[in-house]
Amino acid sequence: MGKRVRLRGIEPGDAIAFQRFAEDEERLGDLLNPPRSSESYRLQAEQQASVKPDSDRFQLAVEAVDTGEIVGGVGSHHADPRSGWFEYGVTIGAEHRRRGYAAEAAVLLLRFMFAEHRYHKCQVRIFAHNEASLALHRRLGFVEEGRLRELAFLAGRHRDVVMMGMLADEFAQLHSMTT
Repeated sequence: MGKRVRLRGIEPGDAIAFQRFAEDEERLGDLLNPPRSSESYRLQAEQQASVKPDSDRFQLAVEAVDTGEIVGGVGSHHADPRSGWFEYGVTIGAEHRRRGYAAEAAVLLLRFMFAEHRYHKCQVRIFAHNEASLALHRRLGFVEEGRLRELAFLAGRHRDVVMMGMLADEFAQLHSMTT
């Protein structure tokens, strides 16, 4: 738990919030999927709530400490324990952005993966047009490692994806490895 957010498992009742977050990402141009029913979000949240824990790949709810409201999600999507790297993602609902929730949630997840699971490197993929996410990751200490030109097709056009990375020792220099 941090000062602003607490990371917790996803509960079946979180479906409505995650549906809003997906709609927010579509408005940003970071996600474009066929329309989904509320039932499909309910089933997805129910499945996440009952999934057997995998300590290296997981999805968590980001909850505001002061209100108990779910404000976003964070998770490790890919992990290669043998090579020592993982990828993660974070999303915060539109009405909760610019309050430090994303940064704190990311630091909590990174601390867990680097300090507790001894991963060496974290990677993140960010659409080049998402300036807010690029700026956040630079502030966190991520370094741009490359650009995958026109990798994704969204909203009728091809988009570049920026690859950013951070090593465990770089994280430790900027952020505490303990809570």
